[in-house]
Amino acid sequence: MSKVFLSMLFFILSAFFMVHHAGKDPVWFEFKPDEDHSGSEIAMDGWLDAPAGRHGYLRMEADQLVFKDGTAVKFWGVNISSGRAFVDREKADQWATHLAKYGVNAVRFHKFTKDGYQKGYSTVLDEEKYKNFDYFNHALREKGIYYGWSHIYGQRVKPADKEQLLAYDEVASLKYPWQHLNGTTASLVNFAEDLQNLSIELTVGMLQHVNPHTGLRYADDPALIFIEMQNEDNIFWSAIGKALEQAPTYRALLCRQFSTWLKSKYGSDEKLAMAWKRENIPVGQSIENQNVFPAPNHSQFTNEYDEAYRKGRPMAQHVLDKMQFLHEQQLAFYERFEKAIRATGYKGVLVGSCWQAGMGPSHYYNLHADYQTGMIDRHNYWGGGTGHHLKPGKVKNKSMLARPGSGILSTGMQQVADRPFSLSEWMCLLPNEWTAEGVPLVGLYGMGLQGWDASFHFGSDFPHYTPTLHTPGVYNVESPLQLALYPAVARMVYRNDIKEGKTIAERRVHLPSLRKGKLGFYEKIEQGYDDKFISGDVPAELLAAGKVAVAFSDRYEDLVVNEVTEMWDKKAKWIRSSTGQLYWDYSEKGYVTANTPYSKTLIGFAKDKRIDLGQVSLKTNNEFAIISVSSLEKDGDLKTAERILITTMARAINTGMTYNDNRNEVIRVGTAPILLEPVEVAITFAEKIKGKVHILDHVGKKTGQLLEPAGNTLSIKGSDTQAIYYLMEIER
Repeated sequence: MSKVFLSMLFFILSAFFMVHHAGKDPVWFEFKPDEDHSGSEIAMDGWLDAPAGRHGYLRMEADQLVFKDGTAVKFWGVNISSGRAFVDREKADQWATHLAKYGVNAVRFHKFTKDGYQKGYSTVLDEEKYKNFDYFNHALREKGIYYGWSHIYGQRVKPADKEQLLAYDEVASLKYPWQHLNGTTASLVNFAEDLQNLSIELTVGMLQHVNPHTGLRYADDPALIFIEMQNEDNIFWSAIGKALEQAPTYRALLCRQFSTWLKSKYGSDEKLAMAWKRENIPVGQSIENQNVFPAPNHSQFTNEYDEAYRKGRPMAQHVLDKMQFLHEQQLAFYERFEKAIRATGYKGVLVGSCWQAGMGPSHYYNLHADYQTGMIDRHNYWGGGTGHHLKPGKVKNKSMLARPGSGILSTGMQQVADRPFSLSEWMCLLPNEWTAEGVPLVGLYGMGLQGWDASFHFGSDFPHYTPTLHTPGVYNVESPLQLALYPAVARMVYRNDIKEGKTIAERRVHLPSLRKGKLGFYEKIEQGYDDKFISGDVPAELLAAGKVAVAFSDRYEDLVVNEVTEMWDKKAKWIRSSTGQLYWDYSEKGYVTANTPYSKTLIGFAKDKRIDLGQVSLKTNNEFAIISVSSLEKDGDLKTAERILITTMARAINTGMTYNDNRNEVIRVGTAPILLEPVEVAITFAEKIKGKVHILDHVGKKTGQLLEPAGNTLSIKGSDTQAIYYLMEIER
């Protein structure tokens, strides 16, 4: 076959599969973002409070983040990972400008030190890498973008560390199921002081480094808003067992530590056997031999908790002792780390880690260690398919809208009443078709109703939109299904359009009772690697009604869940928020509405339904759509604003991307360009529309084309306009 014939065949098949994907309306249109944003009507760089750091260092004030001068703040941010932290000046300027245009006010620099070490060292960054890193931070700072460090995701040991470590060769040769952690301090660092010293030396050295562009040590830089001690790690993590099998020196160390702890508590092996029962002590292990193994593994602790609950019996004492000991070891590590960081003069926020530990007591011990350290931070993901990269195969193609409080929002079950809360990694993952739901749900319910303080979308890999949905993988902020929704949602977050809800459920955890295995409630976790869901005596659905939190209490209390029948109709399947602004209908596939003075929003499956939001009503022909009518002004609401932004988004595919008939498998991934499903909607206002309605291009610039309203109704047909943004210039 000739190349020409093959090209024609691919084109015909692509067109056929596009029709098959889109259903009755095949006229999906090409996404054409212009990299020149000058003149954009939706740009948000003017909303950022530049330069970053002007209000002094960030601090915690109960459950809020507040600058030194008392200014409260919420962070709508992204992750920039690995070697991207060391891009050249031109790229750094492009990135800072790009993020500012879309309203991003914070960056979480993630796992970047692994790409920046000085040769042979794990505790010193390369000077040339520092030059680029310093400039990148400076460029962000000038735009009003803050930054935080998630710099350690397993610290890979280097030859210069050899003299400091108990068993360098054991650590250097460690193999994990996840190759990126091979040869690192991951998991073992939580109890081994020699490995902790590496983390401390690296972090303190970075804080002492002077950025020549600001003239400040990072310890004194108020634009550095948080330091995370370790990413996705804790002493309960099951990977520690795999590491200890390969590191006998560190296993022996942990056993000595635990045996000393047991000696202090019980005094002798005879009393230990009475407390634990002889059959729970493996043959050959004893306090006298200093080799009692605490078997750190949250899966085993979770199973014991679950079985004890179901059978109505106490948890085994040996499990309770192991969890308490491990908790104390975790606290000791974080306390050492915090002391060293504070000794540099750094006054910003600290994070222990962002990883949970099963369910029941092990989970709450781990949460308490993070609570004692600083801000609570967690990760969650939704959707996905065959892995980190988009390829043919199975699809997790459910929408979070089918169950209130599910998916990413369920992470809020770990929010603690008197601490700020951050979701520092999250993404609705391809090839799930409904990924556009994530940005508005996190913005409205997480940052709004639940009062979360920071969101860091994962991840930003380029300072521009990408040519396909999956460049370079499924974690792609620079997709129209993600970034294109920022101009509407970031404004809602910064303006506090959605008010924080009242606390309607609070689980109280009493640490002395936890040591006896007693919780005043039951809950269960469902976890598949990065995606996690928690529910139980406090149903996750309550996250759609009001604030749900954990409180570390000074006394034991059984949980009392108050009825919220005025907010939740279980028979009709709808939940209205305590603020009255949010409504979640899950009677069918599910949709959400937000009704505030500044913005009116529809998220989800509301085909042919008339959605009445006060002075605005919406009716769409799409099966699924995101439709937002929002003031472009900081202070002007929809009744007074002279400029109103209409944002529309549905699904997107790569050219030639196809699914099977059941929509649960990707047949072809497709290529550039990205194609957008057109949104068709009738927007009816309470009064006649006076002024002009501009069709904007895909970065928000006027195209010179207008839409003509019919009285007080504006009809949008995306297949004709090939647009996602519309600007209403109102004559007042």
